[in-house]
Amino acid sequence: MTQEPTVRTQISVLIFAMTNAVLFGAGLITVLLVPALNANAGFWIAMVVVTSLVVAAPVAWLIAPRLRARYWRKRQVAPRALAPIDRVA
Repeated sequence: MTQEPTVRTQISVLIFAMTNAVLFGAGLITVLLVPALNANAGFWIAMVVVTSLVVAAPVAWLIAPRLRARYWRKRQVAPRALAPIDRVA
């Protein structure tokens, strides 16, 4: 087994809480601003909590590789940037 899936899982676990908070905040604002949903706010806020927990996991899984791309790009470019420059005098 390669190390890539485990790194992606670790990054996804770290991102999960932030993704959950953003989705919960967006859902909560929607519930509080829409009068039809605000009438039964207790039910809809509970639905937002459950939905944000369920949806946050796949969203975090999709975001994780994008966070690694910048690191790998810098890692591959750095040795070339440090190579000595050949100048003709």
